[in-house]
Amino acid sequence: MLPVPPFPDIMYRAVAFGESPGGASTMEVITVDWIESPVGPLLAGAVGEGVCLLEFVDRRAIKRQIETMKRRFKAGAAPGQHRHLATLRRELSAYFAGGLRRFTVPLAVRGTEFQVKVWEALRRIPHGQTRSYATVAGEVGRPSAVRAVARANGDNRIAIIIPCHRVIGSDGSLTGYGGGLWRKERLLEIEGARGLLFA
Repeated sequence: MLPVPPFPDIMYRAVAFGESPGGASTMEVITVDWIESPVGPLLAGAVGEGVCLLEFVDRRAIKRQIETMKRRFKAGAAPGQHRHLATLRRELSAYFAGGLRRFTVPLAVRGTEFQVKVWEALRRIPHGQTRSYATVAGEVGRPSAVRAVARANGDNRIAIIIPCHRVIGSDGSLTGYGGGLWRKERLLEIEGARGLLFA
């Protein structure tokens, strides 16, 4: 893999403020930074409440995810350092080394009521286990909303920590993943998921 600069110019353009930070004194700032990982570089973002973004930089929907994040938080975004991002780096390093099963870094989650319920259900899937979309739909009290669960999965802006990669097809197939099926498979391998069986 070619070396990547700490924060590539393309990402500066992607996270630029929608308005001048000085134009609104109450405007929150989302601090963003670039994190290398064994499955490719990630863009991470944090506010005072916690991490609000963790996304693979080559994902096609990343620009839309960033715009949605800024709109949800009514905030601009700028590169920088943040205590939650420092914690995130440490925990991701331990996770990829196989030594972390549960993330403790605080999260700042914004979405519709249904999306938040789905994301909370995803966080309850134990490390090394998988669930079907139908199972998750049942857990959030909407057993017929399998497609809506799949959409909420796709709208998840905090990859790995909100583990949408642990949701697979009812037949045991990997099905879709915004970061690419090869990454989904690799993440499940790191977690020791056995045979993609439901627990």
